[in-house]
Amino acid sequence: MTPAEIHALAQTAASNVQPSLPPGLAPRRITPAEAVHASLASVQDFARLIDHTLLKPDATEAQIRTLCAEAREYGFASVCVNGAWAALCRDLLAGSAVGLTCVIGFPLGAMATAAKVFEAEQAIRAGATEIDMVLSVGALKGGDLRGVASDIAAVAEACHAGGALLKVILETGFLTDQEKVQACGLCLAAQADYVKTSTGFGPGGATPADVALMRAAVGNQAGVKAAGGIRSLADARAMVEAGATRLGASAGVRLVQEYLGAAQATGASSGY
Repeated sequence: MTPAEIHALAQTAASNVQPSLPPGLAPRRITPAEAVHASLASVQDFARLIDHTLLKPDATEAQIRTLCAEAREYGFASVCVNGAWAALCRDLLAGSAVGLTCVIGFPLGAMATAAKVFEAEQAIRAGATEIDMVLSVGALKGGDLRGVASDIAAVAEACHAGGALLKVILETGFLTDQEKVQACGLCLAAQADYVKTSTGFGPGGATPADVALMRAAVGNQAGVKAAGGIRSLADARAMVEAGATRLGASAGVRLVQEYLGAAQATGASSGY
């Protein structure tokens, strides 16, 4: 499919579910300019693309404290953690420009909408500025597009009422290309701010091909977050070149250090 055909398919999916969504949904908080902006011009610009991530079930308080200290030091866009750590991260990041992303419905997406909404509201009350939710993969694959859109819309309403952005994880490793594009259309209809590739716990991570497909689907209406398997500067560059405007990575420090090393090797200014 051409980019125009991909975008048209996403718009068709959005139009088909629109009548089933509540009227007057709060609009997405991200602007078209923000949705497509990603710069690798300086190390600060690069760091501001990264959600510094720790979602392992055995993560300890000491590791979360290190995560937040690294995020402050390097100026990452946010830390991305499970909701149990929200209040601690809020306190550790106070006074900095680093945001706080919490995952909900994670990593399966297979829970009641009311549970996702409650989880999002609790995380936002505890200090989350961004929410990464997993859509209902089984409902999408079963063809219940209206149910998927309603699920996303309910969480989007909770997020936007609380002043938070919403990113929706498609878990692309389970989906066909058509399903990925349809999912992007449902996210647009439900006023999500970003579409995101993967949880990192599923059958595959981010690929440039999926990022490009998702970017073509959403155009400038939403951001695209690549997550899962981004372990090198080359990986990160490939995702940004494909259309990603946010990167989820547990290797954020290593990525920035590699950027600095590359800049020094070429004699370019590091920005520090």
